[in-house]
Amino acid sequence: MDPVIIVGAGPVGLTLALALARQEVPSVVLDEGPGKDEPRLARTVVLREDTAALIERLTGVPLDEAGARWAGWRSMRRKQVMREITFGEDPDDAEVTGDPQAPAPLTPPLHVAQHVLTGALRAALAREPLAEIAVDSRLDAVEQETSGVTAHTRGPGGTWWRGSHLVGCDGPRSTVRKLLDIRFPGRTAVERHAVAALRTELPWPGRALLHRMPPWRTSGPSAGEVTARPLPDGVWRLDWLLPPGKDLVTPELLLAHVRETLTGWTGETSPSYELLDTGVHVVHHRLARRWRVGRVFLAGDAAHLLGALGTHGLDEGLRDADNLAWKLALAWHHGPHEALLDSYQAERRAVVAGRLRAADQALPLLRGGKGLRSYVPGAARGHDALLTDGHLGGGPLGAPAGYADSPLAPRHIEGEVPVDTPPGAPVTDVVVTAEDGSFVRLRDRLGRGALLVVLVAPGTGVWERRHWVTAGIMPRLVAAVTALPHPAELLVAESYPGAAAHTVLLVRPDGHLVTALNGVRPADLYAAAEATLGGPAPAKEEAEAGAGSR
Repeated sequence: MDPVIIVGAGPVGLTLALALARQEVPSVVLDEGPGKDEPRLARTVVLREDTAALIERLTGVPLDEAGARWAGWRSMRRKQVMREITFGEDPDDAEVTGDPQAPAPLTPPLHVAQHVLTGALRAALAREPLAEIAVDSRLDAVEQETSGVTAHTRGPGGTWWRGSHLVGCDGPRSTVRKLLDIRFPGRTAVERHAVAALRTELPWPGRALLHRMPPWRTSGPSAGEVTARPLPDGVWRLDWLLPPGKDLVTPELLLAHVRETLTGWTGETSPSYELLDTGVHVVHHRLARRWRVGRVFLAGDAAHLLGALGTHGLDEGLRDADNLAWKLALAWHHGPHEALLDSYQAERRAVVAGRLRAADQALPLLRGGKGLRSYVPGAARGHDALLTDGHLGGGPLGAPAGYADSPLAPRHIEGEVPVDTPPGAPVTDVVVTAEDGSFVRLRDRLGRGALLVVLVAPGTGVWERRHWVTAGIMPRLVAAVTALPHPAELLVAESYPGAAAHTVLLVRPDGHLVTALNGVRPADLYAAAEATLGGPAPAKEEAEAGAGSR
């Protein structure tokens, strides 16, 4: 069968290719560049816990060695520390000061240069026999019919490519999106930031800082917000929020920002630093009207742009790839299932639209004029909490996506019971016993194309699997899992947050909880699994007719 064609060799396209390869689906990545990424320390990405784990799982590279995981977070307003967070190894160990009502933070984000991230992805793909990168290949035509997709590229090796499906991961100016005539409405230049990467020493090593309304603002017009994020080897990325407009950011102005900011933070009149890279980061908010047209899909910046108020668009792009990969893999191996493929747009577009709405609602409060809110008690702390959510991955601006309203969510499951993870949300990464008797993290079993069935059975961890695998409810559960309409892996956990003994969890291949059942209930488990796959699979002729009509 033909490979999946992926247009664009950025982090999202490379991640999708690796995720498909892990599920035994071949792909070809069309890279319009030479196959190398220019080192730019002023161009970095911040990854949340789930997306960092996805990259590590696919590349085998411990990203803590390639990037910097923040030791803490500090937010300041003028000279006052508003909030201070010290991260622990476990989220429950984190210390939060300055806001007693604030929820416990997530694990610390990971900050890494984008060229380092893409380098790790490219290196992993080079070892992958099921994936090919075609460099200097610029897409200029796409044709699709019932049985597949044909793409034409121009360049030194310009040719026609044949694929089962095509995914446009080709960025904000996506050629795929334009060829499909998909509208991309939204807002231009929602925020602008001057950016500098420099090597220096700051008074809070390893901690990210958000400083609003710093008292030294003298270097020209400024909206009064500076962010400092640590990188390895004593390097920091500094971002200065610029006022609305198109004022030119000159080298002299940027150097003045650097000097006065470091002076204000360190108290030194001539702070030492090594300037490594500079740039201007412009944030746009846009959302494609459609993410699927027949056998062609959009993902990453080709489908959405966001990034105001500390949110990070690449996180959502990587979640696009994770969501789409297992659905494409199932269609590739077993034939097109339209309801399952349609759910990609339904789930991912809804999540990103919610992020954009939350940011657009908050922007007037945080970036507007003084107005009434300046006199509302606690307004400054509320604004600080909102910005912290955006930067650290909490609240409506940054919390991990859930698919509670997904068309794949099962309805009317009689034996469903509540656990601390709501249906549709990402599961907690607990230790489980695998089928070979080894102890692994639950997250390590994701991305293989199989459903996961997790039995919560206290006490099993102290016995070898062979002693309890044929006892109690296990034989019934094994039989129920074997009868499911899709391959599934049976795992056993000593405990799971909020789950009673003998609770059975059904987990999607991308790590989102389908349902939690009160004991072994084969009919409920089968119904939930079938719903997760988009319902009963149609006949081959019916599926092909549906694919051709889109």
